[in-house]
Amino acid sequence: MEEISNEIRLSYTDRPINDLLAGARDGSGSFTRHFNQQEALFLRLGEEYEVPRLPVHHDVRQPRPDAAYLDRLREILGQLIRLASPVFHELTYLFDPREILRPAFFKLYRVEESTYLYLLQIDLMFHPNEHRALEKGDNDRTPRYATRQLFLDAQLIPLGQVATEEGRIRAFTVRQLISDTWIGEVGRGYFQQGIWMDNELTRFFTRLFLPAGKRVYPFYPFLCKYKTLCQNLIQLSAEGRREKLPYMHRAIRFLTPVMGQIETSMREGTFSESNPTFQELRQRIPAEWTDVWKGIEIEAYLNAEEMKEYRVDG
Repeated sequence: MEEISNEIRLSYTDRPINDLLAGARDGSGSFTRHFNQQEALFLRLGEEYEVPRLPVHHDVRQPRPDAAYLDRLREILGQLIRLASPVFHELTYLFDPREILRPAFFKLYRVEESTYLYLLQIDLMFHPNEHRALEKGDNDRTPRYATRQLFLDAQLIPLGQVATEEGRIRAFTVRQLISDTWIGEVGRGYFQQGIWMDNELTRFFTRLFLPAGKRVYPFYPFLCKYKTLCQNLIQLSAEGRREKLPYMHRAIRFLTPVMGQIETSMREGTFSESNPTFQELRQRIPAEWTDVWKGIEIEAYLNAEEMKEYRVDG
C-alpha cells in the first residue's frame, strides 16, 4: 500500500497469500478484543502463534517484496487464519513497500453510488512487554517471537475513484471531505512542532454519533484520517463490516454538506460538546443512527504486569 497525497496504491499482491485468505471462513472465532494502555487494538487469541525473524528494512522504490519475506508472511498467515479466520474472511493482500511489518488486506464495498475501501493492517513488530522472544533480533532482522496477541487496526475509507490497468486494480483515490487539518506551529527552532486538528475532529465525529452519555474510550468509532471521515471498526468479521457499512454511508452523506462549517468551528483546535456547531448537528442526528453503538461495552482492568488494558464486548 503506497499512499501519495490521498491515493493508496496497490503495487503488488501475492497469489499464494490470496489462496490462503480464500480459505478463511466467517464465524465467531476463538479470540477476545482488547485495547492496551496506548489505545492500540489487539486480539487475544486462543493459543500462541510464532513470528519468524523478518527484515526491518525494505527499499521503498521496490514495489515487490522479496521471496524470503513472502515465505515468512505466508507462514504467519497460515497460523493466524487458523486462529482468527473471521478477521481475514473475504480479504485480499496488499503490499506496502513502506510498511513491511504492517501487512495490509482489503475489500471493496459498494453502497448506492458510493465505494468504500475496507483496510485491515496487522502489526508484526516485536512488542517487548507483550511478546515472548525466542531468538534475538539485530539491526537488520526482528526477533523471532511467540505471542497470543495480534495488534491490528481496521477502517472503512470512502473512495472517490478506483484506478485499474489491464483489468487489475492499481490505486484507490480517497474521497477527501476535509480541506485541511493543519492549524499552525508552536515552539521555536528544534522545539518547533506542527499542530493538526485530526485528533480533535476524531473526538467531534465520535461524540456526534454516539448515544448521549455513552463512553467507549479508548475506541473511536469515527476517525479523521486521510483528510476524510473514516469508520474505525472493532467488528472485524465480514458480517460485522457489512453491518456497520450503512452507518458509515449515512454519516458521509450527513456531514459532506456541513464539513466546511465544522472545520471553521474547530479552528481554535480544541473540541468541546459546547461547540455551537456540534450542538446544532447533534440535534439533527436520528436516534437509530446512534443506537447501533449502544451494545458496545469497554471494561478497564489490570493485566498480569499491572498495566491497564481494556476489554471490548458487543
